[in-house]
Amino acid sequence: MKLSPLSIRKQEFSRTLRGYDTAEVTSFLSQAADDFEELQSENENLKKQLEDATDQLIEYRRIEKSLQDTLLKAQENSSKAIESTKKQSSLMLKEAEIKAQQIVDKAKETANEIRSSIVNLKEERDLLIAKLKAMITTQAHLLEAKVTRVEEEVKHEQKKETPSQLDINIDSIVEKLI
Repeated sequence: MKLSPLSIRKQEFSRTLRGYDTAEVTSFLSQAADDFEELQSENENLKKQLEDATDQLIEYRRIEKSLQDTLLKAQENSSKAIESTKKQSSLMLKEAEIKAQQIVDKAKETANEIRSSIVNLKEERDLLIAKLKAMITTQAHLLEAKVTRVEEEVKHEQKKETPSQLDINIDSIVEKLI
C-alpha cells in the first residue's frame, strides 16, 4: 500500500487501554501528512523540472546535431568553392595566355606584313627613281641633241661660236625629287 497525505490523515488505530494519546497521535499524523504532502509536491515539481530539462536537453542535442551537420556542410561547400575557384582561375589564366599568344602572333604577322609592304614600297620607289632617271636622261639627250642642232643651225646662219655643251647633272635632279 502506497502512502498518501490523505491516507495518513484518515489512518485510524485500534484503541487500547494503555495506548498512545490520541490527540498526540493525530497531531503527529497530521504533521507527517503535511510534510509528506510537501515532499510529494516537491517531488512532483522536481520530476516536472527533470522532464523539462530532459526535453531541453533533447532539443539542445538536436540543435547541436543540426549545427554540426551545418558546419560539416559549410566546410564541404567551402572546400568545393575553393577548388572550383582554383579551377576557374586556372582556366582564366590559360585563356589569358592563349589570348596573349594570339595577340603576339597577330602582332608578328602584322609586323611581317608591314615589313613586306616596306620592302615592296622601297622596290617601287627604286623602280620609279630608275624610270625617272631614264626619262631625265632621255630628255637630257634629246635636249642636248636639239641644242646641238639649233647651234649648228645658228652656226650656219651666224657662224658664231657658242658653247656647244650643255652640262646637265641628272643625279642632282633626282635628289631634288626625292
